[in-house]
Amino acid sequence: MRIQTVRTVRSVWTALRALIVLAVILGIIYPAGVWAAGRVVPNRADGSLIYSSDGKVVGSKLIGQAVTDDRLFYPRPSAAGADNAANTGDDGYDAMSSGASNLAPTSEDLADQIETRRKVIAQRDGVDPQSIPADALTASGSGLDPHISPEYAAQQVSRVAEKTGLGEDTVRELVTQNTENPPLGFLGQPVVNTVTLNAAVIAAAGIEPQGR
Repeated sequence: MRIQTVRTVRSVWTALRALIVLAVILGIIYPAGVWAAGRVVPNRADGSLIYSSDGKVVGSKLIGQAVTDDRLFYPRPSAAGADNAANTGDDGYDAMSSGASNLAPTSEDLADQIETRRKVIAQRDGVDPQSIPADALTASGSGLDPHISPEYAAQQVSRVAEKTGLGEDTVRELVTQNTENPPLGFLGQPVVNTVTLNAAVIAAAGIEPQGR
């Protein structure tokens, strides 16, 4: 009986020591290590947040935002939380509902959406409907991609310059400053981040956006 009691006590003590050690490692040391590593790149660790001139968080450069203000650059259409039956690019970007439209290339609904978007964009930017870049007409796989092609950004320069009162050269320079080159210089194509670009336009023009 005494031997059994001793064994039980030893087993409990061994389990208790293991619990204490694991609690220290997984509850203190590991979280502290992750936090310390995040401080090396605080912007990335904190979500790549974007702040307004008064210090308020206005978004993340990793997540696109819907735009309804013609003074700003429009992103790609988004099917994230959007009404796909009427999506013309002015809705979506619901971070809680990331996803694509799941419409096949042969879908009549997709073809109708593209033609609707083509007409809206051509009228808005005053361009030939057939010259509109493909990324302006189709949503990304996540529905949250903040990037557009340099071609789509260039198409919008004249409108943004006219609506904001900024010169076209100034707007082009803002586009250049917010163009991201592919990793290692060849993995993909250059893209323009519409979230950071619009933040720069707002700051340069001193405007209060009507909707983003």
